[in-house]
Amino acid sequence: MLDLSLHDFVDWEVKPVFPLKEKYAYRVVLKYLDGTERVQQKGGYKTEREANTARDNTIGELYAGSYVVYSNVKLGEFLEYWLEKDIRYRVGSSGTYDTYKNIVYHHIIPFLGTRRIKMIKRSDIQMLYNDRTDYSVSVARLVKTVVNISMKYAVVKKLIPENPAEGINLPKKVKKETYHTRSIDDQKALSVDQIMILLEASRGTPIHMQILFNVLMGLRRCEINGVKYSDIDYINRTLHLQRQLGKKLNTKKEDFAPKTYTKQEVRLKTSSSYRTLPIPDYVFEAILEQRETYEKNRKRRSKTFQDMGYICCSSYGRPRSKDFHWQYYKQLLKENGLPDIRWHDLRSTFCTLLLKNEFSPKAVAKLMGHAKEIITVDTYGDNKLLIADCVDEMQPFIEDVLPKTEEAFDTSGEEFDIDVSQYFDRSTRLKIV
Repeated sequence: MLDLSLHDFVDWEVKPVFPLKEKYAYRVVLKYLDGTERVQQKGGYKTEREANTARDNTIGELYAGSYVVYSNVKLGEFLEYWLEKDIRYRVGSSGTYDTYKNIVYHHIIPFLGTRRIKMIKRSDIQMLYNDRTDYSVSVARLVKTVVNISMKYAVVKKLIPENPAEGINLPKKVKKETYHTRSIDDQKALSVDQIMILLEASRGTPIHMQILFNVLMGLRRCEINGVKYSDIDYINRTLHLQRQLGKKLNTKKEDFAPKTYTKQEVRLKTSSSYRTLPIPDYVFEAILEQRETYEKNRKRRSKTFQDMGYICCSSYGRPRSKDFHWQYYKQLLKENGLPDIRWHDLRSTFCTLLLKNEFSPKAVAKLMGHAKEIITVDTYGDNKLLIADCVDEMQPFIEDVLPKTEEAFDTSGEEFDIDVSQYFDRSTRLKIV
């Protein structure tokens, strides 16, 4: 594994040019916080003037912070380092890491892995994008993301002076997408009447609570499975999201008990995912009912019950797997004549209803656990495709479930923290007709 610790120098000195083997050279002394020094020699210049010009350029780079400390590192070596030393510790579960690793080893390293990263040009990046686009547009988009992120990291580690992928786009034949966009239409979201039907039909099924957490609170699939009764503030009626269930990095299936490998408690997707959400009364009452069932099962199966405190669990207390809902969910849609939409589109429906009713994008971003306001707006707020046939029905739903206040309409764009509890009237509850 590479050692890229040399970039952390705190001071430097460039020595004068001197003769070396009938040519000329100079030395760069990098000084570190612990008092150590590392000397890098730059040589091979035919004339003293040429060496002094190169020395002046080096001094300029050191002042500008663009001095390249490493000059012989290959792209493949760097990407392996980046995956293990950066991505592995920045993601909460194995999902993102596995995706990035697949792109690195199967689509980038075979194409440019043996090239020195310092020598990679913008034209090389464009050729990579063109080649992968011919293979698969979806893969090409992932390649573009991985290359951009990794190259920015390479700049920080002083392997390259600037990101060669900056401004390089996929071929023109690929339709350009706005960052994190997702079009929402009546085929990918439910109307208010359809939401009511789904909520009522899910009663008595093992996924009733999962549906409530999704469509009425906007939780992600793995967040839902990780919610515990201890996360509920029963006095203020709020939910503190602080974990999800998934696979832990650096682990193998045999390291865990049977059927628990993908049900490990891992940290949430981003720092913004840690959030406190007001609980609508309809959901709060369902939680209390579910707790009664939980306690009955715990007493009835005292010897075999796993008292782990998960709200969405089996009758033996075991947490649900990430795909447990799928069979029941698809059956509910089919039996009740509802559109065959993805599970994640229920979360999109929740966000769309809020945005369409002019809730502050900043507040909606906090509720959804998005890192930036623009992600919520771009992902779920395409007004041209917002369930045009049920706009009139949205207002009663919002008033019944999430009544809005004047503060919800703030769109000034000022940077400030929003107390999202003001968007929820805890005295109201959803009425199923």
